[in-house]
Amino acid sequence: MSALVLDGKALAKKTEQELSERVSKLKQLNNSQPPILATILVGADPASATYVKMKGNACQRIGMDSLKIELGGDTTTEQLLAKIAELNSNDNVHGILLQHPVPSQIDERACFDAIALEKDVDGVTCLGFGRMSMGEEAYGCATPKGIMRLLEAYDINMSGQHAVVVGRSPILGKPMALMLLNANATVTICHSRTEGLAEHIKRADIVVGAVGKPEFIKAEWIKDGAVVVDAGYHPGGVGDIEMAPLLDRVSAYTPVPGGVGPMTINTLIYQSVHSAEQKSG
Repeated sequence: MSALVLDGKALAKKTEQELSERVSKLKQLNNSQPPILATILVGADPASATYVKMKGNACQRIGMDSLKIELGGDTTTEQLLAKIAELNSNDNVHGILLQHPVPSQIDERACFDAIALEKDVDGVTCLGFGRMSMGEEAYGCATPKGIMRLLEAYDINMSGQHAVVVGRSPILGKPMALMLLNANATVTICHSRTEGLAEHIKRADIVVGAVGKPEFIKAEWIKDGAVVVDAGYHPGGVGDIEMAPLLDRVSAYTPVPGGVGPMTINTLIYQSVHSAEQKSG
């Protein structure tokens, strides 16, 4: 069997070309004013700083502006909430990203939920999650929404299929399961403490690895012909799924790297452009 490679890097590149054209039209409508994504980085975590830089570069590639806000590691919840309120009221800002994680003294959930729904382009608010789960208009969490866009782009059938999501984080596993459910899949949510995990996975038509542990999901647990989505990335270039033995057994898979990863940032800017379009009418 020759497995279909779900190439997130290629899809992200294609999407950026389309987004560049949409941004150009927005500039024409708005006196050369580009859409703006505001990124908030609290503290000096090197990995977070790298992610914020990558998001800024993606904005630049399509002609958007990125408003970079850097706050000290001693920032309080109240100070961060005040900054978010300022961005909510700024009509030139179309998306707000609060980089996770924030320092421990900050109430991260309160700050996420302070982001205005129409600017929640990273899909982190409880209100956005609830609306998404009910099938109402809202921006989805960037990684699971990116996975859905990737599956749709490659015409992967989800309706009626049994999907097993391994992971239950509020920004990946849980929204992933609900997005698949909304696409008419039958969904089982598992995690690292699930008893009989292998037996659950063996029944899956679609497997999503989102548990955050390198090669935690073994190849022998996955049936022939399954669609395999690996949302993990760990040192050594491995994901959450033992992928190498699967390449001639499964029907489709996401490579690591180059599968899910590029779709996360791409979805963030995709949703930011959409927000700007909604604002301009």
